[in-house]
Amino acid sequence: MLLETWLVQLKHWMVNLFPAGWQPGVGSLVSVTVILGVFATLFAVATLLERKGLGRIQNRPGPNRVGPWGLFQPVADGIKMLTKEDIVPLTADQVVHFLAPIVLLAPVTLAFAVIPFGRKLVPIDLDAGLLFFFAVGSAAEVAAFMAGWSSHNKYSLLGAMRAIAQMISFELPLVISTMAVIMMSGSLSLVEIVRAQDGGVFGLIPRWHVLTPWGLAGFLIFFTAALAESNRSPFDLPEGESEIIGGFMTEYSGFKYALFFMGEYFGMFAVSGLATTLFLGGWHAPLPFLDRTLVPSFVWFFGKLLLLLFVFIWLRGTLPRLRVDQLMNFSWKFLLPLALINLLVVALWRFTASWPLAGRWALCLVALAAPFVALGAALMRHRHWKPRHYRYAR
Repeated sequence: MLLETWLVQLKHWMVNLFPAGWQPGVGSLVSVTVILGVFATLFAVATLLERKGLGRIQNRPGPNRVGPWGLFQPVADGIKMLTKEDIVPLTADQVVHFLAPIVLLAPVTLAFAVIPFGRKLVPIDLDAGLLFFFAVGSAAEVAAFMAGWSSHNKYSLLGAMRAIAQMISFELPLVISTMAVIMMSGSLSLVEIVRAQDGGVFGLIPRWHVLTPWGLAGFLIFFTAALAESNRSPFDLPEGESEIIGGFMTEYSGFKYALFFMGEYFGMFAVSGLATTLFLGGWHAPLPFLDRTLVPSFVWFFGKLLLLLFVFIWLRGTLPRLRVDQLMNFSWKFLLPLALINLLVVALWRFTASWPLAGRWALCLVALAAPFVALGAALMRHRHWKPRHYRYAR
């Protein structure tokens, strides 16, 4: 808590060095610089940890040549991207081709502005912060289309169409899953949503939304849809190298490709931060009494964020890629109906507040489990599984 106070006072001291008319702009510039610095560093660390983690999962060493234990690999990758030649097809739309990675990266960066990273570390507290987050995040579809269309390449255009169809399909369950949190907290402000999860039962069990039946279901729906929105495995069809080379990024190289890569990771950080805020208590400690210790609240926030990033990496190294038809059926025929049913479960939880806790849990679990089984059975009804026979060379 003391460290957070010092950070806030340091920002005020820097802003007060300038004339009064400049101070709002300087304050915004300081916040933007800090956010970009923190998440750019996290981007470098995450790429290294992902390559190391995938190497461990796949029984290989991973990067270990550049620097001690391969720690300088992100630096080497950055230098490589900066020095590689920028190749643009002659028939491409030069302006749109140049703007596409910028259109992807800039709105994702704006999404960080409304996420409360700590008790006093909120760049902008908007009354409709959640709405702002989804509004700026929707520019990713435009950027993907710009990249695919401007490249004048059939593989790029096919990858862009895949990306747009996938993002629109999974954005619906993603947004609807957050409506459950809005209904319970009564606010679109992310600061108020975190405040609604303050305290705990008997001082031990936190009041995080994920620790309720509707919150657990909403979190799983949100996280699954976030995987698809971030183009992460097993939903990385827009960039399926074995099918369409590199998707809408096929005709990009050098620093432009690096911007797309950074935008994808920034989007993953943003949705992980939003999941932490909505369902995992935000900057609150795992045990309520730890909030009153000297541990800064942003440490708890980034600890949860890193845990979610680990799950992203774990799934990438574990699950195979889906087919396009499986992807779309999963969204429209399973996730979306389940997200809508979860809204009814929220209403049950709210209007049975006078019931014993065990009864509320039982009612909500039955209301969730029955549609889950029914939707899963309907989705798999026409699948005819046959035994597989493997032959090995002798």
